[in-house]
Amino acid sequence: MRPSTPVPVQINTDATLTSHEARRERITGVVTSAVEHVRDRISRVEVHLSVEHAHHPTGSNVRCLMEARIERHPPVAVSHTSGSLEDAVDGAADKLQRTLEHLLVRDDRHHRETIRHA
Repeated sequence: MRPSTPVPVQINTDATLTSHEARRERITGVVTSAVEHVRDRISRVEVHLSVEHAHHPTGSNVRCLMEARIERHPPVAVSHTSGSLEDAVDGAADKLQRTLEHLLVRDDRHHRETIRHA
């Protein structure tokens, strides 16, 4: 098991979004908080931000896709779309947290049952 270190967060944006240090710090903080409880099992989280329908007359929606790289598992991806970047990031982080809890708790339970019956 790796020592407890912060999870690396890689942030990618499309051409319609500007990326500045304060935004990157906020997103990194939200992601780090969401995966804190399983950080020793995650090698990195990639965040992809894009604007959908940027030229649509009714407005734009920001899509946030988060992909977590987990040991002994394929990558886990979730997304959330909202009218604001902050809401999109918060929604995706909540989904990522719930997905990781479900996956890793189930994985731990299966591992314990396999050891008991071996």
